[in-house]
Amino acid sequence: MAKTVADQFAEILAAAGVKRIYGIVGDSLNGLTDAIRRQAKIEWVHVRHEEVAAFAAGAEAHLTGELAVCAGSCGPGNLHLINGLFDCHRSRVPVLAIAAQIPSAELGAGYFQETHPENLFKECSHYCELISGSNQMPRVLEIAIRQAVGNRGVSVVVIPGDVALQPAIDAPPPKVAGLLPSQAVAMPAGVNVDRLAALLNSDGRVTMLCGSGCQGAHDEVLALADRLKAPIVHAFRGKEYVEWDNPFDVGMTGLIGFSSGYYAMLDCDILLMLGTDFPYRQFYPRGAGVRIAQVDVRPDQIGRRAPVDLGVVGDVRATIESVLPLIKKTRDRTHLDRATEHYRKARKDLDGLAVSKPGRKPIHPQQVAKAISDQASADAVFTCDVGLPTVWAARYLAMNGKRRLIGSFWHGSMANAMPHAIGAQTAFPGRQVISLSGDGGFSMLMGDFLSLAQLGLPVKVVVFNNSALGFIEIEQKSTGFLDFGTDFKNPNFAAMAEATGVRGIRLEDPADVEEGVAAALAHNGPVLIDAVVSRTVLPIPPAITAEMAKGFTLYMVKAVFNGRGDDLVDLARSNLWA
Repeated sequence: MAKTVADQFAEILAAAGVKRIYGIVGDSLNGLTDAIRRQAKIEWVHVRHEEVAAFAAGAEAHLTGELAVCAGSCGPGNLHLINGLFDCHRSRVPVLAIAAQIPSAELGAGYFQETHPENLFKECSHYCELISGSNQMPRVLEIAIRQAVGNRGVSVVVIPGDVALQPAIDAPPPKVAGLLPSQAVAMPAGVNVDRLAALLNSDGRVTMLCGSGCQGAHDEVLALADRLKAPIVHAFRGKEYVEWDNPFDVGMTGLIGFSSGYYAMLDCDILLMLGTDFPYRQFYPRGAGVRIAQVDVRPDQIGRRAPVDLGVVGDVRATIESVLPLIKKTRDRTHLDRATEHYRKARKDLDGLAVSKPGRKPIHPQQVAKAISDQASADAVFTCDVGLPTVWAARYLAMNGKRRLIGSFWHGSMANAMPHAIGAQTAFPGRQVISLSGDGGFSMLMGDFLSLAQLGLPVKVVVFNNSALGFIEIEQKSTGFLDFGTDFKNPNFAAMAEATGVRGIRLEDPADVEEGVAAALAHNGPVLIDAVVSRTVLPIPPAITAEMAKGFTLYMVKAVFNGRGDDLVDLARSNLWA
């Protein structure tokens, strides 16, 4: 049998180390999927929705740092990839998307299912090209792989089904060393290292804000904090890299952060930003006297959230190693001790909310999140939906340098947690993978819950079942609106899981939480925990602004006048619980 373009395509993917492709088959993909079947080197992971395929590929790329692949058939098939690909691209993980296309002779004629993916996917990719013929394919695919790996983001290759079936050209096999470029270490310019040292040697209290750019620099970050006697505030994407074994950590800032992190950032004279593009400008220090230095490998990130006095383009670890010997000033611990003591109090208060009260229904979600963290394995992989599950993950999941945390932290998409868990568990079948899902996010892509049983993936899905779009409801109330359009009429998710062949555990009483979580984590197979939690627990932000207080007061007045005074009683009971 003569080699086809699809055969050659599969060979290049295998040479690039691709182990699996997430997707749904279709007629325009048949040439490629059959080539993969015959090659028997790459696994086809059959999901039920292409959006799930893209999220799953993103999780694999996040955990491995290597190229992951997803695919969709022509028209609607590959269009479903787009939300997950936006998430991959904004999370800066290397993903290749294969977008099959209608027959090439029909392009431009308004054919059935015709779209133009080479245009549609440009905003969420570094590289997006249409393959028009066999003589073009090898080079385009190799460029796409290099772009995704080298630039840490998405590449999209569009290929018509008939082109995939054409005879392949006689092309040399790809050279792996040139196909998978290694990441360079960006060394900071010497003059900027000197300027940074001069700034850090000047008078004033220093606070450090650390993000995902601190990956691999845990010890160096702590050494710098020790020299500067600086509290460390972390952005959410920095949590898994800097929070653990860190006596300088004072928690997160932002809407879902800790009061200690908020005040450590506001109450400083020098803010040192390391590998972070924390987006919420209202949480940065204000005042003419505050100086800000920012270190990042990407020049375009410098100064776009807050005006900086010094921007240093460079790898965080390399920059710290260069500047640390130049830090001469001896600082006292007053600022650090004040911030860490505040953190201890904030941490104690948050942990107090997770203490169970048997018989006191409904369950507080904090108790569930803390029980999961306490009982999960030392190298567990956690995924979390946006909204309230993100709050509980930020505040209660303890990192240790081995655990991993994946979420849609930049794109902010609903329904990411379970799809991310599918990718994580597929790539690491021996690790414990736990999805913290909201009932809204879980039900949005609930069809792929069936994939857990079909694929034999022992993911533990925890559904925080509060019968509402909880975070949206709180946002509405905090700005003075009556909650509207947020209700869910949910089934018994545990019973539903049992009907699909997955073990279901329903938690309704705080007394059952510890035992229920333990049973779920011990089960050899997928499990769904249906945790019926309070709808009215407030994730209080680190600082209550006048606008928030005004909004909530307005909500209360509206609630009373609309005959919903009982809502206020429930709200008070939930948030005075201890």
